[in-house]
Amino acid sequence: MASSDDDSAVLVLADGTLLRGTACGARGTAIGEVVFNTGMTGYQEVMTDPSYEGQLVTFTYPELGNTGVNDQDQEADRPHVRGLIARQLSPRPSSWRSEETLERWLQRHGVVGIRGVDTRALVRHLRDGGAINGAISSDGTAPAVLLEQVRSAPSMDGLNLAAKVSTRHPYRWSRLCPADFDARLQPQPERPYRVVAIDFGIKRAILERLVAHGCDVTVLPADASLEDVLSQQPEGVFLSNGPGDPAVVTTGIALARALLQQRDLPLFGICLGHQILGLALGARTFKLGYGHRGLNHPCGSPGEVEITSQNHGFAIDGASLPEAVVKVTHLNLNDRTVAALTMREQPVFGVQYHPEASPGPHDADHHFGRFAALMAARR
Repeated sequence: MASSDDDSAVLVLADGTLLRGTACGARGTAIGEVVFNTGMTGYQEVMTDPSYEGQLVTFTYPELGNTGVNDQDQEADRPHVRGLIARQLSPRPSSWRSEETLERWLQRHGVVGIRGVDTRALVRHLRDGGAINGAISSDGTAPAVLLEQVRSAPSMDGLNLAAKVSTRHPYRWSRLCPADFDARLQPQPERPYRVVAIDFGIKRAILERLVAHGCDVTVLPADASLEDVLSQQPEGVFLSNGPGDPAVVTTGIALARALLQQRDLPLFGICLGHQILGLALGARTFKLGYGHRGLNHPCGSPGEVEITSQNHGFAIDGASLPEAVVKVTHLNLNDRTVAALTMREQPVFGVQYHPEASPGPHDADHHFGRFAALMAARR
């Protein structure tokens, strides 16, 4: 793709690193936490996943846009990434599902991007030094000014972004992923299970998998009270994924703690929801150096390994979990962090990774089946 001087862009990191490239998407300046995703596919799902709120995402795969974008792969109504960092963008998508080029989609949604940078060198830098605040700019702002703005931007530590991305009003979800595109088993009970999902930044693919496993889902805001939840007469409660620091999602932690007192009510948490469960049980969370974001993270229990899709920058401190009450069932086999937990005496469990796998492998879809089985046993 040809470029001119007017297409120049810069990436400035808080440690003073300056990378120059070519602008893509919308023109402007975007400031956020610079992270990387190692997936070879799923760029549209990543950029619309609310868990990426406030972040500038570096894609390690060398070319984006090969398959274009389409309405079905949206995880939310709009992109949630603050900026895009890529080696190269394909100008001509090739897919029967494509409805628009990635470049046009980025422009239409106001996502600022930079391409033509050495993403491999950038990822090595982030792995060595950790995720760091940065700025992408294509509007002519001087690098020195950008560096000052980046250094004054808030850290992801202490940010409650779940409140920002959550729905404002309750709604019901009944849509399935089109059967001709997702051939996974879709068992249905005689009567749907009444499930309340707490939206801390929920992905549509998770809602679709809950429906596929026989759930009638009502989605409530992140600040829902115990009374709000119980008024729906749920047979199970789901705590969703989401962005930011889990330790400051105080209303969600308080709700989870109250729900744990409903001792026979099945609870299931994914990603941020898993961390909130851990916090409600008395554990601590901590920020990972550069997080887990990709589609090939191995997680295991004795004698079993799942290749998983992941997207998180925080984790539960396993040593802080009450061992008499909670069992760690899965570990991330790369760094031995907590990947899943279950309560010993209650129908409560959480997984740090994404069993809906949008995108990613389907190894972990059985966790939705487990949630359904707990609700069936309660009936």
